[in-house]
Amino acid sequence: MEAFEILLTASFWVAAIRIASPLIFATMGELICERAGVLNLGIEGIMTVGAFAGWFTVYAGGGLWLGVFAAAFAGAMFGLLHGFLTVPLGLSQHVTGIGITLLATSMTYFTYRLLLPEVTSPPKIEPFEPFAIPGLSEIPIIGPALFNQTPLTYLAFVTVALVAWVLYRTPVGLAVRAVGENPSAVEAQGISVTAMRMGAVAAGSALMAVGGAFLTMSAFNSFFFEMINGRGWICIALVVFGSWRPGKALLGAILFAAFDAYQVRLQQVTGGIVPYQVFLMLPYVLSILALIVVARRATYPKALMIPYQKGER
Repeated sequence: MEAFEILLTASFWVAAIRIASPLIFATMGELICERAGVLNLGIEGIMTVGAFAGWFTVYAGGGLWLGVFAAAFAGAMFGLLHGFLTVPLGLSQHVTGIGITLLATSMTYFTYRLLLPEVTSPPKIEPFEPFAIPGLSEIPIIGPALFNQTPLTYLAFVTVALVAWVLYRTPVGLAVRAVGENPSAVEAQGISVTAMRMGAVAAGSALMAVGGAFLTMSAFNSFFFEMINGRGWICIALVVFGSWRPGKALLGAILFAAFDAYQVRLQQVTGGIVPYQVFLMLPYVLSILALIVVARRATYPKALMIPYQKGER
């Protein structure tokens, strides 16, 4: 009974939304890339770059929002590199993406050691503080979870709505979806497939980096190695879980975060009877099961991972 009561506490849902926030940013970024026909396996490294760029900007004296911008810019630069290698050059998106992850991660760690050679423990910054929305934050359970979070969490939910609106309500979104489905038809309309895909990858990578920056500027207050801890790979699975739709991908991110928050509290309830590794494994196992159920009915972009050269039919 005590294990079930966890689900009815405000602290549980506050933690779940906080854990989901970086996943939401990165999942929306990956969704944009894949909607345009480009698989971005560089997400893990790009999130690492964003985490470091945002944190170091603030540590060096910049404002918090300047740190968010710096993270987005750094992510966009690696996105352009990935886009250049995979779109006009047509290189393998799998190999290039893994290469971007290795390059971005290694460059981040090298830069950290170069700029802070004498540091033994990660320096701390003043992160974003929770901002309670008057009235709404007082609603039982839902209020603290949704309306007493940091500004970046609010921005994550706004991002979902913005991505959905752009993809389904604007000409740019229509072009992005079209290059992921039938790029030759887009070219026939006089639109550059290369420009659309590279722009989508750059924009998506910027969001991935902001997801990384959330960890150092909102969830924690410092940067440390391996802090992304596989979140990027989870986001790739969440895109599939969401059938390449922003709303469903948002629900998937919250579901995984709830599994993660639940396993931490479940460890306390069992009192160490069950090995903690079982609980650490639990959110991933449940996510895989959910992915198996949903992915069988998912309709993926038809031109995903298929290089396109101008003039092809």
